[in-house]
Amino acid sequence: MSEDKKWYVLRVISGKEKKIKSLIENEISKYGLEDFVGEILVPTEKVVRMQKGKRVTKEKTLFPGYIYIEANLSGEVPHVIRHIPGVLGFLSTVKGGDPEPLTQAEVNRLLGKMDEMAMDDGHIVNPFKVGDAVKITHGLFKDFEGVVEEISEDNKKIKVEVKMFGRKTPIELQFYQVEKI
Repeated sequence: MSEDKKWYVLRVISGKEKKIKSLIENEISKYGLEDFVGEILVPTEKVVRMQKGKRVTKEKTLFPGYIYIEANLSGEVPHVIRHIPGVLGFLSTVKGGDPEPLTQAEVNRLLGKMDEMAMDDGHIVNPFKVGDAVKITHGLFKDFEGVVEEISEDNKKIKVEVKMFGRKTPIELQFYQVEKI
């Protein structure tokens, strides 16, 4: 039975983090090492983009090429993990040296960031209020400056009043299209 699990960083082939995580879980199960390995994390974040006029949410790996693993690296555990296809090795301060566990502060920061990402449903948070001076950064009216006049009820769009051709003109925009001045 494992008594002392610590968090370690595994270097893996970039872009294959989720597949390698699955391979690690399978090998741990196959060899009956569940008592020695706790959580395996591939930190991701939700990214909202506009594609062809539609809002698309995708998951992006936060630290490409790295997996975080909670384990007691005793006995055969390090050997099993190192020899999984796609695993390049444990992160350590000395080349070829023993794996260095993360400090408690690093673990707290990592787990806190993961909790924050889990609560985020990919919706853009409204950073504006009526009366804010803004600059349009995307779209047809790029580089125009204006004032936020209205925020939609669904909290997804804002109405910005810009001066165009000597007149004040209201334009409806997405949050990502403007920034505060």
